[in-house]
Amino acid sequence: MATPRIIGGSVKGMRLRGIPGDSTRPVTDRVKEAVFNILGADIEDANMLDLFGGTGSIGLEALSRGAAFVRFCELNRAAQNVLKENIELTGFKKQAELIAGDAFRLLRATPDKRFEYIYIAPPQYKQMWVKALQSLDKNERWLSDDGWLIVQIHPVEIEPVELEHFVCFDERRYGSSALLFFERTAHPEQQPPLFKSRVPA
Repeated sequence: MATPRIIGGSVKGMRLRGIPGDSTRPVTDRVKEAVFNILGADIEDANMLDLFGGTGSIGLEALSRGAAFVRFCELNRAAQNVLKENIELTGFKKQAELIAGDAFRLLRATPDKRFEYIYIAPPQYKQMWVKALQSLDKNERWLSDDGWLIVQIHPVEIEPVELEHFVCFDERRYGSSALLFFERTAHPEQQPPLFKSRVPA
């Protein structure tokens, strides 16, 4: 896996420190570019919660592109140290917060802030993305009224998830990565079909 880097915005081209081993789920430039092409200018002044922060590649990309604030949550000690260094390296210390602990414990807490985007890319093949969605469904005030949940997983991990407050409105596949986009459930008469795309192709 190549060294992660920022691919757009104010610190475009900056290389980040990587995390050795397979304890985190890396994101390719192709997937990252797809995510931020979809979000477009809406990322500007937005708040993002990066639940499984890893190197910070997604959240720091958001800050580079004009996000107002990113909260990272990371349990792995080695990843925490790398993420701290990457936050300082990119110069976003004032706009970033690192929660050194368990994402599921955070999601059970009373929300102290609402986020326009919550990014979920946990370690692979452990169904942690399902647990994260279910936790958010029980404590849905973490997400702003018009916010999105974005899940990054391997395509083989995709499975139906029954949720009360959120619906998957789009799915994209890029090689060994899949992106699932969730929004708040509309009223029954307005609810879109599963995986109906509302984002540009």
